[in-house]
Amino acid sequence: MTQGSQGLHERHRAVLPSWLSLYYERPVELTHGEGRYVWDAEGNRYLDFFGGILTTMTAHALPEVAKAVSEQAGRLIHSSTLYLSRPMVELAERIAALSGIPDARVFFTASGTEANDAALLLATTYRRSNQILAMRNSYHGRSFSTIAVTGNAGWSPTSLSPLQTLYVHGGVRTRGPYAELSDADYIAACVADLEDMLQQTAGGIAALIAEPVQGVGGFTGPPDGLYAAFREVLARHGILWISDEVQTGWGRTGDHFWGWQAHADNGPPDVLTFAKGIGNGMAIGGVVARAEVMNSLPANSISTFGGSPVTMAAGLANLTYLLEHDLQGNARRVGGLLIERLRAVTAGLDVVREVRGRGLMIGIELVRPGTDERSAEAASLALEAARARGLLIGKGGQGGAALRIAPPMTLTVAEAEEGAALLADALGEIQGRLAAS
Repeated sequence: MTQGSQGLHERHRAVLPSWLSLYYERPVELTHGEGRYVWDAEGNRYLDFFGGILTTMTAHALPEVAKAVSEQAGRLIHSSTLYLSRPMVELAERIAALSGIPDARVFFTASGTEANDAALLLATTYRRSNQILAMRNSYHGRSFSTIAVTGNAGWSPTSLSPLQTLYVHGGVRTRGPYAELSDADYIAACVADLEDMLQQTAGGIAALIAEPVQGVGGFTGPPDGLYAAFREVLARHGILWISDEVQTGWGRTGDHFWGWQAHADNGPPDVLTFAKGIGNGMAIGGVVARAEVMNSLPANSISTFGGSPVTMAAGLANLTYLLEHDLQGNARRVGGLLIERLRAVTAGLDVVREVRGRGLMIGIELVRPGTDERSAEAASLALEAARARGLLIGKGGQGGAALRIAPPMTLTVAEAEEGAALLADALGEIQGRLAAS
């Protein structure tokens, strides 16, 4: 770390919260990027396999987005939702049409946390209940209400809550009491668990909120069809389904544009939330809901920063680029290759329990070699070893033992091969270090 970076780290610690996490023993200051690569203040180049937490969706310094931002900023940066905004209406029209939700309405926010917070407000108001179903190992944001429906202890700093949250099985396929079942039996067991919970609950439940693939949870998810089976139960009780697409949206999973479409036997969710990738780094989040749910709030509301002209211009340019260049198809093709390549290069490593995921949303669960014990130590060491080789990845999962891989969706085959080789080398080093300790 240079003196400049060291000084910046010290300044960071002096004025920012102690709980604001930084990666790496020597935190890195990123200064610029291009395509799938970024550079730090010391001039080191990295292949970016995390995209600012799945947010640099298309590419760093994408000319189309930079041009849209610059042109809009030169005309008008801010107005608020108290005034008509052509970019906001145009992006809302496109997202409503893509959502699959009939008679859809769109509300823009400045983050995924705020989007999920708004979805919870809509559901509890519409159903006149503060009871929420959520998935174990889930993550939905850092606000008071979204922490209240987060099922991952590492990201839930308080038990105080404005909601009564009930957690159901289904988000983690390869661990837990149903792990050894077939997919069909797994779904049946999770549905039975849901039915049993509803029988034990007094009063009406407002909604189930669920990530089709759990993001912070380590890119784990249920068999396809689980949420369709859940939906049949929910519909009988009038319970809404909120699909948290903050990380799974926009084609990242490859097979589908939205994560919910892997569970689409009986139609779209009642409410869908989005954020991260749509702005390619600009602060955009939002909620899509059918009109009767969206319009159920009995009071006025605005958003000062949600739907800002500059972020809407960025979102329009980014979405246009994604669709015109079939980045969903690229995620399916290159992501499929990357998953198989990672499975091949880690096949002989005891530190790797599982390579999972779909498209460009890949998790690698690490364990202490020779055991099935999750190893947060291995994940932290792997993060450092990958960085030393010029590769940026993320981590999360149960016990902090999973590596998270989510490159920009323009990733090439050559870059996928490069990243897999770098990560295999890093994991080989980690296995040796852990085995010797």
